[in-house]
Amino acid sequence: MAAPADQLPPGWAAEWDATHQRYLFIETVTGHTQWEPPAAGPADLETAPAGSPPPTHAHGKRRQYAAGQTQAYYGGDNVADPGYGAPGPGLQANLQPQGPLFTPGLVAENQFAAQQTQPGAPGQPTYYGQGEPEYINGPAFNQQQQPQYGQAPVDALSHQFGQMGMGQKQLQLFTTNLLTSPPEPRDLQRPPPEIRLPPGSCISPSPTANADPSYCRSTINAIPTTSSLLTKSKLPLALILTPYRSLNEGEEAVPLVTDTVIARCRRCRTYINPYVQFIDGGNRWRCCMCNMTNEVPQLFDWDQVRNQPGDRWARAELNHSCVEFVAPTEYMVRPPQPAVYVFLIDVSHTAVQSGMAATATRTILENLDRIPDEDERTKIAIICYDVSLYFFSMTPGSTESSMLVVSDIDDVFLPKPNDLLVNIAESRASLEALLGRIGDMFQENSIIGSALGPALQAGFKLMAPIGGKIVVLSSTLPSVGPGALKNREDPKILGTAKESGLLQAASPFYKTFAIECSRTQVSVDMFLFSAAYQDVATLACLPHYTSGQTYYYPAFNAGRTEDALKFAHEFGEVLATPIMLEAVMRVRASRGLRMASFHGNFFVRSTDLLAMPAVPQDQSYAIEVQIEEAITTPFVVFQTAVLHTTCYGERRIRVITMCLPTTTNLSEVFASADQIAITTFLANKAVERSLTHKLEDSRDYVFQKLVELLVSYKTSMTSSGAGASAQLAISDNLKMLPVLVLGLLKNVGIRQSAQIPPDIRAYSQALLTSLPSQVLIPYLYPSFYSLHNMPPEAGTIGEDGVILPPLLPLTSERLERHGLFLIEDGQTIFLWVGRDAVPQLVQDVFDLPSYDVLRGGKTTLRTLENPFSQRINAIVQKIRESRRGVYHPHLYIVKEDGEPPLRLWALSMLIQDRADMLPSYQQFISSLKDKVNIM
Repeated sequence: MAAPADQLPPGWAAEWDATHQRYLFIETVTGHTQWEPPAAGPADLETAPAGSPPPTHAHGKRRQYAAGQTQAYYGGDNVADPGYGAPGPGLQANLQPQGPLFTPGLVAENQFAAQQTQPGAPGQPTYYGQGEPEYINGPAFNQQQQPQYGQAPVDALSHQFGQMGMGQKQLQLFTTNLLTSPPEPRDLQRPPPEIRLPPGSCISPSPTANADPSYCRSTINAIPTTSSLLTKSKLPLALILTPYRSLNEGEEAVPLVTDTVIARCRRCRTYINPYVQFIDGGNRWRCCMCNMTNEVPQLFDWDQVRNQPGDRWARAELNHSCVEFVAPTEYMVRPPQPAVYVFLIDVSHTAVQSGMAATATRTILENLDRIPDEDERTKIAIICYDVSLYFFSMTPGSTESSMLVVSDIDDVFLPKPNDLLVNIAESRASLEALLGRIGDMFQENSIIGSALGPALQAGFKLMAPIGGKIVVLSSTLPSVGPGALKNREDPKILGTAKESGLLQAASPFYKTFAIECSRTQVSVDMFLFSAAYQDVATLACLPHYTSGQTYYYPAFNAGRTEDALKFAHEFGEVLATPIMLEAVMRVRASRGLRMASFHGNFFVRSTDLLAMPAVPQDQSYAIEVQIEEAITTPFVVFQTAVLHTTCYGERRIRVITMCLPTTTNLSEVFASADQIAITTFLANKAVERSLTHKLEDSRDYVFQKLVELLVSYKTSMTSSGAGASAQLAISDNLKMLPVLVLGLLKNVGIRQSAQIPPDIRAYSQALLTSLPSQVLIPYLYPSFYSLHNMPPEAGTIGEDGVILPPLLPLTSERLERHGLFLIEDGQTIFLWVGRDAVPQLVQDVFDLPSYDVLRGGKTTLRTLENPFSQRINAIVQKIRESRRGVYHPHLYIVKEDGEPPLRLWALSMLIQDRADMLPSYQQFISSLKDKVNIM
């Protein structure tokens, strides 16, 4: 290609724009710029040759865009016509070739479908892999092949491709018959249905312009335009948010905008994002939610670091769905406060005897360096309690501390205004000395009882002027002073209609106190250890309304290494995890949509403002959305804004924007439904209903929602329509929903049983309403692996770390009498050992001569000097590290003919089997079919 200057008319010059990979044409006299080549210019400048030079100088009038250029970029600025037409040349990377056949998501789907038709490789009949010993008893061994995905019908694919029009962007709907399609665990690892936005809806070609599912996902990825269409589908419309999720190794941090130039809509207060439109030569922008026209801030196109004109299109907020702004002073009621931690440690006889108090103080001591304190402003206080309160006054710069005892618990006061809440950096020596002594101080304590309520009041008084986090470590049911509770555990009412009363708070003290904490920016975390009844349902009110978290360790005994390790690991991770302080969250949506109800750990301060004194990482929230009026735009936008203070003292705003297309087509609504998000939402609704009604109502609600969905799909999307049918149809993207619902119905949080202690049930409900989807789904549908015959590469290091064995369906049909299996749900890991396991397997994994001398129960699996042991330990370690959150699951060895309670517990995770009064998956599907056919 000849140089552009040789082909342009006089008075024109061309510069290579590296950002947009094309030439920018400049009229040398007027300074006018445009993307289109001037008259008589070459037509092939659309794509630059390799090695094209970058621009030699910055254009001085960065914000002045020619009308033609603006038109090309944004498709007009007529308010009545939002201009969602073809995007201009600057957005070529955001365009996809004509026809949905070649969209990246569908290409991936087609590749996936092609893979489905590949025959599975025959399994190698070895347990170690090539060249290693086989753990097989006798020649009659028949290795089970791993299940393959159902093959997509070739004629259906051909029909699909034939139906794809040149401009069509709708998702294709595939129907699955649940009666002939058993659950395939790998389906849960597939991404949610593709979000197919209309061309030109996004001004950025960035792949991060729409929300990642780990931050925000919707139950439906194509929003019905009317409430009646949504009602007809019977699908819930809700958002699942995890705004402050942890980052795994290799993941990019949320981009930070540091120049405090924050562009927001004047009417609806939406933050500028990749789905707005620039008009009027780039001087103004139109809000994607309410269509209001707003001025672009003067410094929006200025690089304050280099003090020169900046590139608007490189700004993070126009290229990323999740960004964080450094907030200017107008976003602050007061200067950013330091992080404050007040530890309330139970030192009653029970707590000391179990080793909890000593383990807790040792863990705090070992993790002092991990507590977020980069700016050296973090403060800490320690209050111990039994039936009295023990305060510790620490002198900065020395190792001395003094204990102050307050036995008047009916009218709590602080015995000393200063030196109780100290700066970690300044009082490090006295803090370390104190933490090393507390265990010995109360070693002989014989006092039984707990003044938890007064201890909470004391901690609150200490930190109320600043705010922060109260960390409660309790081993006893609160028994004296305000907030005292009585043992209301009654085995006779378990499994009856009255059981739900045990899941509700027994005393108003804790909810009232929690709301007062929320008002003063104080959050509460509960670590509960009692071997006896501790009323988790009541005490969990504190974290629930203050955006904290509950952790429960039933029958904790630090004398068991596994108990001490689990608590020390989780407590240490909680201390080390950064937190958002003084946070408020609001979710905005396009016109016609309204946030109807909220689920999770927070306090609703006004109709839509969620107060969160301290937001921990990886806590999830579910927000139900209503369609109030018909939606006329081709897409809608949801935007979550979290105003918070980092634990390093900086006020910030995290903004997460999600854009979804709208549709009038019911088949597209079904094809876009996200079974993971729907299950997460149903788990929250089930817990809410069990508290406001009864546990039985909770189960009936979830089951009925699934039946209604199947009836709607049958009526609207299948030829059988009304009347009885020989199949039970659902869209392919929802085929795991029934087994997930079955997992929810069998979860201890709402399961029908007269054997579940109320504390265990209440803790499970706390998990159901706070775990992010990535952790919640395995909690409902555990992972099941066969270890004795895993592929040779399983347990070794691959591109993405340790390679896990293939997943198995959750049925005992896959258990073999000579096998070794692993079942885990993110909270517990079971190693199931078959009764005919050969001695060599037992020797290599457990360092024992035979199955007969192996003991079941909680254990720590040692890594032995053989490859098989090392691979299994690598798999266990990978499972513990791969989930988001602080949880460190216990590992139990379960012998096939071992202790019945442990066996039944492990088998209860195989949710596709029948257990007690609960149906198998096949029975569940049959009951669904019967219900659907009579409706």
